[in-house]
Amino acid sequence: MARTAVAVLFGGRSSEHSISSATAGGVLRAIDRERFDVIPIGITRDGAFVLEDDDPDKFALDKDRLPEVLDNGTRILWPDSTLTRELRVTDASGATRSLGDVDVVFPILHGRFGEDGTIQGMLELLGLPYVGAGVLMSAIGMDKHATKSVLKSAGVPVVPWVTVTRSDLSRDGDLWRRRIRSLGLPAFVKPARAGSSVGVSKVTDWTELDSALDVAFAEDATVLVEQGITGREVECGVLPGVDGGEPRVSLAGEIVVTGREFYDFEAKYLDAPGVELVCPADLRDGELREMQRIAVQAFEALGGEGLARVDFFFTGTEFFVNEVNTMPGFTPISMFPKCWIASGMSYPELISELIDAAS
Repeated sequence: MARTAVAVLFGGRSSEHSISSATAGGVLRAIDRERFDVIPIGITRDGAFVLEDDDPDKFALDKDRLPEVLDNGTRILWPDSTLTRELRVTDASGATRSLGDVDVVFPILHGRFGEDGTIQGMLELLGLPYVGAGVLMSAIGMDKHATKSVLKSAGVPVVPWVTVTRSDLSRDGDLWRRRIRSLGLPAFVKPARAGSSVGVSKVTDWTELDSALDVAFAEDATVLVEQGITGREVECGVLPGVDGGEPRVSLAGEIVVTGREFYDFEAKYLDAPGVELVCPADLRDGELREMQRIAVQAFEALGGEGLARVDFFFTGTEFFVNEVNTMPGFTPISMFPKCWIASGMSYPELISELIDAAS
């Protein structure tokens, strides 16, 4: 039986470049080589598509040296029409050779210019099947304001928020600061279109607001300020149903923060102390069912495609959806694979299912 050719696409221009590269390292290590031929394609921070090494160790997550895609002089040449799926590469000397036909593209890209519908749009134009959500769901899921607006309109409980731009603050700063202060303390300040807690600050005193806004505006022109919710941080993975059935939801995982202000970038990816990922989370049967019900509701409200990790705050009586991630982290310590592994699916099986669904 012929193996499926999978182009694993990673890196990218966003601030989550290294996390995408580390995720690719995990996938390259775990993918079933008896079923899949892998074409590793890296995107440099400047946006060049290069042929990368098929070497999981090169992209291992190391807190002393975050992995990245460097420009090695090669250039990937994508198909020039929907009549072919042939990938070619030009090497550093200028010689061009074929990489063969690609069956599926696995865009393991986090953040802008990858998780936001841009790469998905390119692949749609080329007629190439790909893993994950489509253009619209990806675009909505990347934008926190759009996500919250869609979820709220669908009756999904979300945390109260205010969205603001620099122009808003320049035109009427007093008005916007009053709106923000109406959320109460603590508050979280986030870029609208970034992930992995990049650019996120916790504000416990309003004198901290302006510096927190500056940090977030460094990542995006639009910023959300969210009301702080006292409760547990719990997450679950969602996959589409089989043969038209209901979406499937994993067991819940919990982020237990004991020695940090919140679950920041260092805790997520650099093994910083003060945070523990617990899976499965200690929830009563009824609580887990309610969480899973809301996760399906949120997933379907955004489009119900590909995969998602739905993040919640649980007060003990209510679940509030914090975010919906349409291409969640796949690093060995990431919650999405942990939740599915706890639910009985191995990491290689999860990767295979995602590729099979896109084929």
